[in-house]
Amino acid sequence: MLDDGRTAVVEIAAASGLHLVPPERRDPARATTYGTGELVVDALDRGARRVVLGPGGSATNDGGAGLLSALGARVLDVAGDPLPPGGAALARAAHLDLAGLHPGLSEVVVEAACDVDNPLLGREGATAVFGPQKGVPASDVQVLDDALARWADVLARASGEDRRDEPGTGAAGGVGLAVVSALRGSLRPGFEVVAEAVGLRDLLAGADLVVTGEGRVDAQTVRGKAPAGVVAMCGSLSVPVVVIGGAGRPGRRARGCRRQPRADRLPGRRDVGGRPSLVGSEARRLFDRSKTSLGWAGA
Repeated sequence: MLDDGRTAVVEIAAASGLHLVPPERRDPARATTYGTGELVVDALDRGARRVVLGPGGSATNDGGAGLLSALGARVLDVAGDPLPPGGAALARAAHLDLAGLHPGLSEVVVEAACDVDNPLLGREGATAVFGPQKGVPASDVQVLDDALARWADVLARASGEDRRDEPGTGAAGGVGLAVVSALRGSLRPGFEVVAEAVGLRDLLAGADLVVTGEGRVDAQTVRGKAPAGVVAMCGSLSVPVVVIGGAGRPGRRARGCRRQPRADRLPGRRDVGGRPSLVGSEARRLFDRSKTSLGWAGA
């Protein structure tokens, strides 16, 4: 719970996270978001009136079916039997019974704070983009994508709306779609949620220079990750900003960026061996280089 006692932040990765599964055991075909649903149930039982889901870092590709099951829904096959957990089983989904959903959901606002804008299906969807890093072999990408398509059909019939093509519905292996369809929730950029909570715009206003960063800066960065949000906000405030990435290529221009991104590679080791002095010297070198590039004369 947050300080107001009525808002709960549930990190999907805390129960259904990729970091919880050893690489040799990662299997999105069977992985489930059921544990995340249990966390939501606990929040509802404690009186939460707003639930914010953080979809990043999941090990799952089950379209949120496990989440809904933990909340009291039933995912059934053509014979009326419950499906086993995981994304592969969704290929046999025929009916979603929402009658048993937790009663607290009728009085709660559910939001998914999405870091990405990927739809559920296709080349930019949950399975194709994020599946490989979760352990989906190339031969199974289309199989699991087809299973999610069937699940989207079932969700559409149960909710009366087909929202599979909306940005963000592919977050966390399709949890985004379950949130907007079955839970009548909303998808908000994760950066927007956090920035609002900490009053970031007021903090940035009047700054001489803003430095942000990410472990890997690539095409996904500008699809809703925090550094892209910082760049956009700084652009609206006419504040210069530098993005530092551990690896990757900046790709297309982030919204609000007036210059084409440029990749500068720092010389030196990748592993600093726990030597703070080396970290500091490399950071200072990049900072000085950035000042020169921007024509900024600050400290």
